[in-house]
Amino acid sequence: MEFEAVVFDLGGVVIDLERQRCIDAFRSLGFTDVEQYLDQYTQRGEFFLLETGAITAAEFYDRLRPLCPLAKCDVDIQDAFNKFLVKLPVERLDALRSLKEKCKVFALSNTNPVMYNSWICDAFRQQGMHIDDYFHGIIASFREGCCKPAHRIFHILAERYGLDPKRTLYLDDSENNCIAAAETGLRTEHVTPDNSMLHIVSKLF
Repeated sequence: MEFEAVVFDLGGVVIDLERQRCIDAFRSLGFTDVEQYLDQYTQRGEFFLLETGAITAAEFYDRLRPLCPLAKCDVDIQDAFNKFLVKLPVERLDALRSLKEKCKVFALSNTNPVMYNSWICDAFRQQGMHIDDYFHGIIASFREGCCKPAHRIFHILAERYGLDPKRTLYLDDSENNCIAAAETGLRTEHVTPDNSMLHIVSKLF
């Protein structure tokens, strides 16, 4: 195989996203201007602070309660946030498992502890396994204190796992993130509807 490691973004690559579902869910809780905070790729305000690890999940809920006056409990806020995540098809899990037998497989994601420790980890249990069983390592923005497209997060990936960027392929649905990854020396593939994760992985076998 041409690559010794393949790195996957989670949302928009492995996991299908739908921003509008999340916006509608938060509006139903009374958070009327939530679209100003939620972007397909980069968040703002409390959402950005959570994603970069600047605040904890508990602090996030404390800050969101006044903005979501119709929420009866924190679970309502968690459920609204998780509406951003739509599905993780089993065939993508199968592809990760098959690829892991041939090379090193990693995840590098802008994510947060609310989604990660609920919906995301649950979705990776579909086959009776844990998210850590699908990857040799996971770089999550909230653990590292920085988000893509900052070069630092790509350097953390390469240094922590001893990767040769020239022999590492990175998949992301954000063109800006692909550009940033390429600037750190990684090989990249921009995931689009016509260039899906499964299509790219199938070319690697």
